[in-house]
Amino acid sequence: MAKQKTSEPLTGGALLEKVKTLATLSKTQKAKACGYATVTKGGVERVNRLQFLKALLEAEGIALDGPAAEREREGRSASYRLTVHANGHLLIGAAYTQRMGLQPGDTFELILGRKHLQLKQLDPVA
Repeated sequence: MAKQKTSEPLTGGALLEKVKTLATLSKTQKAKACGYATVTKGGVERVNRLQFLKALLEAEGIALDGPAAEREREGRSASYRLTVHANGHLLIGAAYTQRMGLQPGDTFELILGRKHLQLKQLDPVA
């Protein structure tokens, strides 16, 4: 069954002010009074308390879906460490080559230091 909105729910400061005036009511009654109720085609009223509580938290400045949630969707991050494979090869992953803006066919000079390796990109031959 599709739901029909009865009114636009309150958000932000307006929501906080309204909730303060409804201090004696239950959570369900507060959510309904703030517009977090819908009526189905069958005429049944449903109160969305979860949406109401999320809006209330956001109005207080508490974001449930903040930067931590965004980081979870990013996937793995580059570790800046390479491992020598069993065949003796070093593989530089796509995360590194994309970050450096490298293209297929780019050439490098490998500089061996005392405790490090350095890749120096050579100028393309015109």
